[in-house]
Amino acid sequence: MDRLDAAFRFQQEALSLRTQRQSVIASNIAHADTPGYKSRDFDFASTLAQSVERGNQQRDGVSLSTTAARHLPGQAPAISNNERDLQYRIPLQSSIDGNTVEMDTERVAFADNTMHYEAGLTVMSSKIKTMLSAIQS
Repeated sequence: MDRLDAAFRFQQEALSLRTQRQSVIASNIAHADTPGYKSRDFDFASTLAQSVERGNQQRDGVSLSTTAARHLPGQAPAISNNERDLQYRIPLQSSIDGNTVEMDTERVAFADNTMHYEAGLTVMSSKIKTMLSAIQS
């Protein structure tokens, strides 16, 4: 099972980060009219590289303790703190109310992230189909 996990780990991490980035961009769009709101985003490539590196160093995550004889031991995945990776986006044009959301930039980022997410799903689906084909043959 570890080999299957290793085969999908990168794609799983990439899709997870794409989902988080989509949430950040959607939040920016939702706050487009909020005075003083600062648009945020994170660099996907560097965050993915850090996440994969963290995963290679600490694959097991957190060990769950058993406090009674009937408890089952287990592992919980390590929780990544992407809040610290978020950076404020520098606006191309300042606004009177201090809001830095630029809808054109956000729409492009949203569409680009969506396209990459769907491409990642396609790659993962292809890997799964290939493995199923190999198992069934």
